[in-house]
Amino acid sequence: MIHQLADVQSTQIGEGTTIWQYAVILKGAQLGSNCNINCHTFIEGEVSLGNRVTVKSGVYLWNGVTVEDDVFIGPNATFVNDRYPRSKHRPAEFEKTILGKGCSIGANATLLPGINIGKYAMVGAGSVVTKSVMDYQLVVGNPARFIGWVNERGERLIEDGNILVDSEGTMYQLVSGKLIKTK
Repeated sequence: MIHQLADVQSTQIGEGTTIWQYAVILKGAQLGSNCNINCHTFIEGEVSLGNRVTVKSGVYLWNGVTVEDDVFIGPNATFVNDRYPRSKHRPAEFEKTILGKGCSIGANATLLPGINIGKYAMVGAGSVVTKSVMDYQLVVGNPARFIGWVNERGERLIEDGNILVDSEGTMYQLVSGKLIKTK
């Protein structure tokens, strides 16, 4: 469903994707299936969205942003693709930002260019992300800092010695800085 007040110039829109009023999607942008693109959004032509992505109102996705499957981008999250912007000056290539599968970006968060947000990671509302975030990490603040781990549902894990546990009793362990489900 594409709202009659949306400006969709791309033909690469997946089945079941909904695009609401006042969204602008430029030619060349790739949107997967079953996405929800809220009103007052802008997606440039060199942006790629996976399947089941939610882009809330007030989000502008600039060239260089790649969004994998099942990502949530909260209202007014801000993406930057040029570290040294100047009027009338366009870099030869924009820095890449990759949002990993299942991650969530909180409302009003700002992401600087050239970073990766790991799969199922969570960026808290209002955070300013200046460096990459690992899989399953929870980061908050300005600048964003690591405060804990989350599972695939976004639930914060509880530390129990060297083991992390979720509310269902699923156990995780940190191995070489990576979170591994153990049981």
